[in-house]
Amino acid sequence: MSYPYGGGYGGGYPGAGGYPQQQPMPGMPTPGGPPYPGGAPYPGGGGAPYPSGGPNLPYGVQPPGGMPGQLGFGCFYTVCFILQEQGTVRDHTPFNPEDDSAKLRKAMKGLGTDERAIIDILGFRTNAQRQKLFLQYKTMYGRDLIQDLKSELSGKFEDCVLALMLPPEKYDASELRRAMAGLGTDEDALIEILCTRNNREIQAINAAYKQMYRTSLEQDIAGDTSGHFKRLMVSMANGHRDENQAPNMQKAQQDARKLYDAGEKRWGTDESMFNAILASQSFPQLRAVFDEYQKLSKNTIERVIQSEMSGDLAKGMLTIVKVVKNKASYFAEKMYTSMKGLGTDDKTLIRVVVTRCEVDMVQIKEEFQKKYHQSLGAFIRDDTSGDYKRVLLALCGERY
Repeated sequence: MSYPYGGGYGGGYPGAGGYPQQQPMPGMPTPGGPPYPGGAPYPGGGGAPYPSGGPNLPYGVQPPGGMPGQLGFGCFYTVCFILQEQGTVRDHTPFNPEDDSAKLRKAMKGLGTDERAIIDILGFRTNAQRQKLFLQYKTMYGRDLIQDLKSELSGKFEDCVLALMLPPEKYDASELRRAMAGLGTDEDALIEILCTRNNREIQAINAAYKQMYRTSLEQDIAGDTSGHFKRLMVSMANGHRDENQAPNMQKAQQDARKLYDAGEKRWGTDESMFNAILASQSFPQLRAVFDEYQKLSKNTIERVIQSEMSGDLAKGMLTIVKVVKNKASYFAEKMYTSMKGLGTDDKTLIRVVVTRCEVDMVQIKEEFQKKYHQSLGAFIRDDTSGDYKRVLLALCGERY
């Protein structure tokens, strides 16, 4: 797998100072050792400045006052935010990029490669820390860490490690480009990325895509998709969803009626009305719309979409509904689907683990256990092997 590294490395995200320290999550291992000692607080995570001047947040984490897709937000936004979204990869402390660089160089120097040492470092550092490590490695050795990793690693383990080294918005941009490159289109990847990221993330992806490929994301989507599915993807790629957290119940009733009139009530379906509402309204507002729709129709919105639409358009619309109702459950389902049956959809598995490990992997693991009555860690152990298995387990906060 090849990754574009246009624009250089080391930008990362500045450390955040706004969040209180959090207590450790049970069962989360240190590299090659026992779980974190009880009572030792986690440091606050690194993050990029939120454009409005709000708190510094990592890519993938919603601001406390504008967090679509999370249930239970009333007047206690900050408290709910901390409790509801937790990653399994946190800032490693103390972080010593010089020491990490020396260990990585030793792991790749001479005959053979110490893959375990690479996992123990890169699997337990945040993306912001990996960007600093990239720069430190080049400063100390005059070598490109990415190129050294590419020359020493192979297979799915290499794919996962290289994904870890890309800044999040560049990784998403590269996955979108891959999904549209060559013959055929990976519509599932387009849907997963564009229908689950918030406005800030979508705007960062657009900027990265333009920088890396000298063309706009919207232009590539329009050229590679068609019909109502194209219109939905273009809408999602604009990143202008309303993020107001207070639902308007009168408007919810009106929009529920519009959806009913555009679907069940008429012969044929007005897909543009579904697009207009599902792509623009805030997640709390959409939850209210879905509730009002069920009162009006006696059908769930999922059942209506399945009966009125088909193919990739139906998948995209259903993804929005699933993310609105329970984002962690959606990603748990994606991981399960990537591993069930014969063979493994490694691209999807790597993408979900890499993009969610700093965001909400704790909740994804909980939802996975609830839905499938087996732990995510056990599934990964059964379905993958070798260093690829070990790095996935490390990123998911599992013993390896």
